[in-house]
Amino acid sequence: MNTNEPKNNMARVKVYSTGACPYCTKAKQLLQKWNIPFDEVRVDVDKSKLREFAQVTNGARTVPQIVIDGKCIGGFTELTELHMEGGLDELIDADSSN
Repeated sequence: MNTNEPKNNMARVKVYSTGACPYCTKAKQLLQKWNIPFDEVRVDVDKSKLREFAQVTNGARTVPQIVIDGKCIGGFTELTELHMEGGLDELIDADSSN
Protein backbone atom coordinates (compact mmCIF):
# COMPACT_ATOMS: atom_id res chain seq x y z
CA MET A 1 0.00 0.00 0.00
CA ASN A 2 1.03 3.57 -0.54
CA THR A 3 2.29 5.14 2.65
CA ASN A 4 2.91 8.45 0.90
CA GLU A 5 -0.69 9.67 0.77
CA PRO A 6 -1.59 13.34 1.16
CA LYS A 7 -3.29 14.39 4.37
CA ASN A 8 -6.20 16.56 3.26
CA ASN A 9 -6.93 15.98 -0.41
CA MET A 10 -6.69 13.38 -3.10
CA ALA A 11 -3.38 12.93 -4.84
CA ARG A 12 -3.02 14.43 -8.28
CA VAL A 13 -1.16 11.30 -9.38
CA LYS A 14 -2.62 7.80 -9.78
CA VAL A 15 -0.55 4.73 -10.46
CA TYR A 16 -2.46 1.84 -12.00
CA SER A 17 -0.51 -1.28 -11.08
CA THR A 18 -0.47 -4.97 -10.24
CA GLY A 19 1.23 -6.77 -7.40
CA ALA A 20 3.59 -8.75 -9.64
CA CYS A 21 4.91 -5.89 -11.80
CA PRO A 22 8.52 -4.82 -11.14
CA TYR A 23 8.09 -1.62 -13.17
CA CYS A 24 5.09 -0.70 -11.03
CA THR A 25 7.26 -1.05 -7.95
CA LYS A 26 10.00 1.09 -9.52
CA ALA A 27 7.55 3.81 -10.53
CA LYS A 28 6.08 3.97 -7.02
CA GLN A 29 9.57 4.06 -5.48
CA LEU A 30 10.55 6.98 -7.72
CA LEU A 31 7.42 8.94 -6.83
CA GLN A 32 8.15 8.37 -3.14
CA LYS A 33 11.79 9.40 -3.62
CA TRP A 34 10.64 12.61 -5.32
CA ASN A 35 8.07 13.23 -2.52
CA ILE A 36 5.16 13.17 -4.94
CA PRO A 37 2.00 11.82 -3.30
CA PHE A 38 0.06 9.27 -5.32
CA ASP A 39 -2.85 6.91 -5.10
CA GLU A 40 -2.18 3.33 -6.12
CA VAL A 41 -4.96 1.57 -8.01
CA ARG A 42 -4.47 -2.20 -8.11
CA VAL A 43 -6.14 -3.50 -11.26
CA ASP A 44 -5.35 -7.11 -10.38
CA VAL A 45 -7.51 -7.23 -7.25
CA ASP A 46 -10.57 -5.19 -8.21
CA LYS A 47 -12.40 -5.77 -11.50
CA SER A 48 -14.17 -2.40 -11.27
CA LYS A 49 -10.73 -0.76 -11.12
CA LEU A 50 -9.70 -2.75 -14.19
CA ARG A 51 -12.66 -1.24 -16.08
CA GLU A 52 -11.71 2.23 -14.77
CA PHE A 53 -8.11 1.60 -15.90
CA ALA A 54 -9.25 0.70 -19.43
CA GLN A 55 -11.39 3.83 -19.66
CA VAL A 56 -8.91 6.32 -18.15
CA THR A 57 -5.94 5.02 -20.14
CA ASN A 58 -7.86 4.69 -23.42
CA GLY A 59 -7.44 0.93 -23.52
CA ALA A 60 -3.85 0.55 -22.32
CA ARG A 61 -2.83 -3.07 -21.83
CA THR A 62 0.32 -2.67 -19.74
CA VAL A 63 1.11 -1.48 -16.24
CA PRO A 64 2.13 0.74 -14.69
CA GLN A 65 0.10 3.53 -16.19
CA ILE A 66 0.55 6.87 -14.48
CA VAL A 67 -2.23 9.44 -14.58
CA ILE A 68 -1.54 13.05 -13.57
CA ASP A 69 -4.50 15.39 -13.11
CA GLY A 70 -6.66 12.97 -15.10
CA LYS A 71 -4.24 12.71 -18.05
CA CYS A 72 -2.48 9.43 -18.74
CA ILE A 73 1.23 10.11 -19.28
CA GLY A 74 2.24 6.47 -19.84
CA GLY A 75 4.38 4.10 -17.83
CA PHE A 76 7.67 3.97 -15.96
CA THR A 77 9.81 5.18 -18.88
CA GLU A 78 7.53 8.14 -19.59
CA LEU A 79 7.45 9.05 -15.89
CA THR A 80 11.25 9.10 -15.79
CA GLU A 81 11.50 11.14 -18.99
CA LEU A 82 8.91 13.64 -17.75
CA HIS A 83 10.89 14.11 -14.54
CA MET A 84 14.17 14.59 -16.44
CA GLU A 85 12.49 17.26 -18.58
CA GLY A 86 11.24 19.10 -15.48
CA GLY A 87 7.63 18.14 -16.07
CA LEU A 88 7.10 16.96 -12.49
CA ASP A 89 8.63 20.01 -10.79
CA GLU A 90 5.21 21.53 -10.14
CA LEU A 91 4.06 18.39 -8.35
CA ILE A 92 7.23 18.28 -6.25
CA ASP A 93 7.00 21.98 -5.38
CA ALA A 94 3.28 21.79 -4.60
CA ASP A 95 3.85 18.92 -2.19
CA SER A 96 6.86 20.44 -0.42
CA SER A 97 5.10 23.78 0.16
CA ASN A 98 2.26 22.19 2.14
